[in-house]
Amino acid sequence: MTTTLPTPDASAPPRPSLWAPARHRSFRLLWMGQSLSLLGDGFSYIAFAWITLTLTHSTLALGYVLTFQAVPRALLTLVGGSLSDKWSARTLMVCSSWTRALLMAAVGAAGLSGSLSLWMLCAAAAAFGAVDAFFQPARVSILPSVLDRDLLTPANALLGVGTRVSAVLGPAVGGMVVAFSRAPFAFLADAVCFSLCGLCVVVIRPRPRGPVDPAAAPAAPSGDASLLARIRVGLSYTWQDPRLRTVLALDTAVNFCYAGPFTVGFATLARAEVHGGPTTLGLLNGALAGGAMLGTLVGGLVGGRPRVGLLVAALAGWLAVGMGLLGVVGNAPAAVATVLAMGFGIGFQGVFGISWIQRNIPQDVLSRVISVDMVLGYAAAPVSLVACGALAQVGTAAMFGGTALILALTAAAVLCSRAVREMR
Repeated sequence: MTTTLPTPDASAPPRPSLWAPARHRSFRLLWMGQSLSLLGDGFSYIAFAWITLTLTHSTLALGYVLTFQAVPRALLTLVGGSLSDKWSARTLMVCSSWTRALLMAAVGAAGLSGSLSLWMLCAAAAAFGAVDAFFQPARVSILPSVLDRDLLTPANALLGVGTRVSAVLGPAVGGMVVAFSRAPFAFLADAVCFSLCGLCVVVIRPRPRGPVDPAAAPAAPSGDASLLARIRVGLSYTWQDPRLRTVLALDTAVNFCYAGPFTVGFATLARAEVHGGPTTLGLLNGALAGGAMLGTLVGGLVGGRPRVGLLVAALAGWLAVGMGLLGVVGNAPAAVATVLAMGFGIGFQGVFGISWIQRNIPQDVLSRVISVDMVLGYAAAPVSLVACGALAQVGTAAMFGGTALILALTAAAVLCSRAVREMR
């Protein structure tokens, strides 16, 4: 008797490799442009900080400049998301990049001429933050117009790696430019980065808009001609879908962890608990970035369409366990290993979470949904910093334990929804 072995389904397309998106010219241009822009962001942070301290010798003045940059970005992100859906993400990215290039070049020229003052720095920082608010939602929402849906997961992994590398290199290279020349030259280098970003993005050729997945979120309401009406549609659309609410709730919780526990918490842990000082603080931040980069790469290699709802719950639980361990850990190696594992989870789930949003949300409302997510993150950051600063005075166990409780409740809430559990 002979046995017939089952043959593979010839109709099933092969799973794309991690490097498959890099075969597309438009994706390579997007990757390069986004990486250059984020590199410029790192340059601008160092440049604004150093030149402000050089001019004023005041940390209070530095706080003013950074606040002038952060507030317009937070206030205008919803506007940027709305306009990106109305016009095109590529157009906003190009206009934002070249406008930021002009701003940075003007500040650099003023610095070299000796005419730069504090009020000029505050005005430039506010303008930079306002223009950046139009770039950030667009850079996330443009991807589905560049690649097929099946390539979104590996594409987000590659973009994520570029993002994290730029986030590390930007401040480091910016600091070297300032150290070996003068602070205004960092602004000029910044202007070059943004100019090159605009050149990369302007030659991208978007694909025609196609249909979303059959299991996608419902279509966006029409009749949203005015700007305020479009913003209301984006808020309403996000709130009405329980799956979107869940993904955004987790993103907000993760941002809460980044802002307070991963800044105030790391500093307190390194100084008071494991007694490692600045070296341990650097290792903790490096472990977080390295773990996230590794998790992003592994997520891109795994690919496919896992149950994102279960991944969301798993990440919340994973971070809760990590926070709990950081509250009781007694030595630096254990703390670094814990943070490395937490970073891995953040990077791994992030690939699938953003891919699910890009794949399931109609293109004409995608930027508005992404802008809502960003605004929630901006709102969570100061709350987290203040709360963790207060709890750190009680002790690191209270600070990390309180964060762990929030994350555990988030995981439990996710598992209570069948619609969320079955997300793919």
